Amino acid sequence: MGGYKHLVIFRFKAGAEVEEIMKGLEKLVSETDLVKSFEWGRDLDNPEILTQEFTHAISMTFDKKQDYDAFQNLPSHIDFSLTFSTAVQKIVVLCFPSVQVKPAVA
Repeated sequence: MGGYKHLVIFRFKAGAEVEEIMKGLEKLVSETDLVKSFEWGRDLDNPEILTQEFTHAISMTFDKKQDYDAFQNLPSHIDFSLTFSTAVQKIVVLCFPSVQVKPAVA
């Protein structure tokens, strides 16, 4: 078992303050021990037929679902979610217990 994953793929609305929003998310994640790992990025190489217009991805790992639930209920997360949701045009969210097949090499 590799923990509990929160995966979000999305597209920002035109004119969204992407850097500011993502720095806000980085700050939020850095202020809690509930999130064990956090990554984000922008797709650079795939044709639109594969991305279906999604441009960004966020991945967070938690030890267990209860930690994810606690993170979702943090006042700082609730505040950030309001900002984030108004800047997003299209979104898919998946949460799942992950099966780690090959751990990251340090």
